[in-house]
Amino acid sequence: MAGDNRTSLDRRRFLTGAVTGMVATTVPTPAHGQDRDDDRYHQVVPSDPALRVKALESLLVEKGLVDRAALDALVDTYEHKVGPRNGARVVARAWVDPAYKVRLLDNGTAAIGELGYSGDQGADIRVVENTPTVHNIIVCTLCSCYPWPVLGLPPVWYKSAPYRSRAVIDPRGVLREFGTELAEDVEVRVWDSTAEERYLVLPERPAGTASLNEEALAAMVTRDSMIGVAKVAPPAGGGA
Repeated sequence: MAGDNRTSLDRRRFLTGAVTGMVATTVPTPAHGQDRDDDRYHQVVPSDPALRVKALESLLVEKGLVDRAALDALVDTYEHKVGPRNGARVVARAWVDPAYKVRLLDNGTAAIGELGYSGDQGADIRVVENTPTVHNIIVCTLCSCYPWPVLGLPPVWYKSAPYRSRAVIDPRGVLREFGTELAEDVEVRVWDSTAEERYLVLPERPAGTASLNEEALAAMVTRDSMIGVAKVAPPAGGGA
């Protein structure tokens, strides 16, 4: 829960900063002698980040730089049809099928393809496994390389300069900010995604899930756990 709240806060901060800057450049400057409190300039930049994003989108559409229908279709595909749900199904299958897990760790791209997930942003995916003694975290230090076919669109914080640098320099500190505390004897491995090879974390299966089927397990897996900044939380009530 702490990790989710922090992620939401970080996402809002990044959106606020990035979009405010871009939208602000489109606001006209009042002519000399014109009252800056004129209603036409009052609240030009909405206070809500979502409205700022919408304003930027409208501007790009108006200038013919973006087709609204194509943009909506792309966002819908990666938020609802692709998104991290594909990756969650991969993880759940590995948890319940030992043979599939072996194939997944041996050749991530091929094993993921068995479930029908592939694409240009997932031509070469390596899967790394979290264990009681090893915790993996994914980053792209150069830009924002990310396994779209299994995780959908990368979150804003993943693309930010602070995350890209600090995940390498101080991975434990970054994990703590996401609410993930690790014992000192747990080794932290940082994997740098590139255009040639992208990574997916296979998180540990939480205790108390022995009685859950594959579908129920998939519903527990989060995007952040497959990036490695969080763990999969055990079921409420402890399960069986």
